[in-house]
Amino acid sequence: EEQHCPRYTEVLEVHPQINSFKAVVSTQSTGEVFTSLLAHKTWEIRGKAARDIMDISFPLNGKKRAVKCGCIKELVKLLTDENFNVRSQAAGALMSIAITTEGKKASIKEGAVEALMELLRMDDGSDVKLNVIKAITMLAEDPEGRLKLSEIVPLLQQIKSSGGPMMQKVATTAVNVITWKP
Repeated sequence: EEQHCPRYTEVLEVHPQINSFKAVVSTQSTGEVFTSLLAHKTWEIRGKAARDIMDISFPLNGKKRAVKCGCIKELVKLLTDENFNVRSQAAGALMSIAITTEGKKASIKEGAVEALMELLRMDDGSDVKLNVIKAITMLAEDPEGRLKLSEIVPLLQQIKSSGGPMMQKVATTAVNVITWKP
């Protein structure tokens, strides 16, 4: 699994606080190791672990592993982290995982929709907001997610009219997906 995440070795070696995790690598999957790091006391490690889960979940089998190892629940918790980088990386990881139907369903079940809506309402950081809107767009492709997310269309319309070009683009896409009718 290491070949799917080029930063795997970097995360384990750069931070001496997590050298103990090297011992469990032989008995746990990469996803399980990074999932356990999501609860680390150091924000840098939580952020890097969330980023690494996003990296692992780029290929389809990585998305499936991310759902299977239970990281979605931990990523949803990180959406309320005190550090903006951790919140941004968690939203990015959820976005990547939620590309699949299985990832969407698992994310919705773990409360990602509600947490992302709250984060969109509260967070001013553009990196966080960009990843939150992208994750919302993925979850809006599911009928249950779309229904829940319909309440934030006015906020997305406001972001669409006041943000920069990239923010306008992702907010427009989110509104289009949320308001789509079959």
